[in-house]
Amino acid sequence: MARRKLVYEGKAKILYEGTEPGTLIQYFKDDATAFNAEKKAVIEGKGVLNNRLSEYFMVGLQAIGVPTHFIKRINMREQLIRQVEIIPLEVIVRNYAAGTMAKRLGMEEGTALPRPIVEFSYKDDSLGDPLVPEEYIAAFGWATQQEMDDIVSLALRVNDFMSGVMYGVGIKLIDFKIEVGRVWDNEYPRLILADEISPDSCRLWDIETGRKLDKDVFRRDLGDLADAYTEVAKRLGVLPTNVTHNPTKPTLIN
Repeated sequence: MARRKLVYEGKAKILYEGTEPGTLIQYFKDDATAFNAEKKAVIEGKGVLNNRLSEYFMVGLQAIGVPTHFIKRINMREQLIRQVEIIPLEVIVRNYAAGTMAKRLGMEEGTALPRPIVEFSYKDDSLGDPLVPEEYIAAFGWATQQEMDDIVSLALRVNDFMSGVMYGVGIKLIDFKIEVGRVWDNEYPRLILADEISPDSCRLWDIETGRKLDKDVFRRDLGDLADAYTEVAKRLGVLPTNVTHNPTKPTLIN
């Protein structure tokens, strides 16, 4: 497919002008980043795996009535998606203490939480995506109170689906983050799931061994990242079980 106008380039994806009005082409890169891009590398095949896995989750969510921006997968690295007005928040759902939450509260990683906890952080890499309370969100006009309520409801529906799917293949969903966008029906905004759902945006642990199958493998130098993502894809049936990843040393980028 001929390249169209570049709309936006992020750390892990590129957005191009879509084939029809109101659409974009989302391209998944092989770049891996951590610690607000202080650690960077190129992991061969990562973009292909995330494209296929995000398609799998988006299609499954649509099947249970969760609206998403996903239209179709174009090829191994690209998806056709709806153009949305992104709300400048990362929505984090936590089922177990891990990462920054465990550090912040002095909890042991893997501690089960009394119930799923939904947090909001302000999307700004230069600030480290700081956690923000709902009062800030309403005061600065990032989302209305009704939208925040709807976002929490949507996030918990995604959590129910994802937790069940992962449990069925022997994986514990520790936490994940999503982004939400607005689409307009005449003068009325409607919220839909945007961005991606992949091991880049989830913490996934093997139920029996505790092996990490997410981007923490890269953050903490625990092994080959593409191998971990391939394992998730194989368990979900996204890749044939006889597919193997031949790890090569990641290419570090400055």
